Amino acid sequence: MAGGRGTGGLGASELVLVGGALIVAVALVYRVSGWPYALAALAAATLGGVAWFAMHTDRRVRTADHEWRAEDAIAAGRRTLDELDSMTGTQFEEHVAALCRRDGCTDVRRAGGPGDNGADVRGRMPDGRTMVVQCKRYAPKAAVPARDMRELRGAQAHFQADVAILVTTSRFTRQSTAFAVDNGIIAIHRDFLGLWNNGTRLPVLAALNGAGQGDRRHRERWRRTYDDR
Repeated sequence: MAGGRGTGGLGASELVLVGGALIVAVALVYRVSGWPYALAALAAATLGGVAWFAMHTDRRVRTADHEWRAEDAIAAGRRTLDELDSMTGTQFEEHVAALCRRDGCTDVRRAGGPGDNGADVRGRMPDGRTMVVQCKRYAPKAAVPARDMRELRGAQAHFQADVAILVTTSRFTRQSTAFAVDNGIIAIHRDFLGLWNNGTRLPVLAALNGAGQGDRRHRERWRRTYDDR
């Protein structure tokens, strides 16, 4: 973690020195005037205060460090949707592969390119099932047609994969959504991609398959939003 975090006052080591100095001062008074009980009480109170402050500060620093690391882990893998739109196809496939790894998928590798047989990314789900992923970096105003879903279903059969996932920077037509639901294909459209990109885990999105694209009015707002893109 870059940089240190202050404790908002004297540190534990400084308080130990201050407490020690107070004990020495009172000890001198004790030798002169004979206050044994006062000395013992003051020593106990000083050491107890120092110990409490040290534990409280340590707990506060540890909590702040944990929160910072959690935020940093999410920020390190975060990219805005605009940045995804500006990626090349290969970069987008690599980014999707990285998101899969982040969520516990194993043996993940980008396989996109000539002769990929419809699988841009291959690997295993966190539970061990094999998966094939197809990445469609379409313009936001476009829609993934049902034929793309059928091609992915063919790739799933070709590789004998347990799970098929289609990830797009756009949305799905009604026909492609229906095909995905009927054939158990996980469909991650632009809205879900934004959630995935910002920390939502893949298994959570898989459970929402076929949802999230809204009604007719939502689709009209979508078209108006991306009409000039």
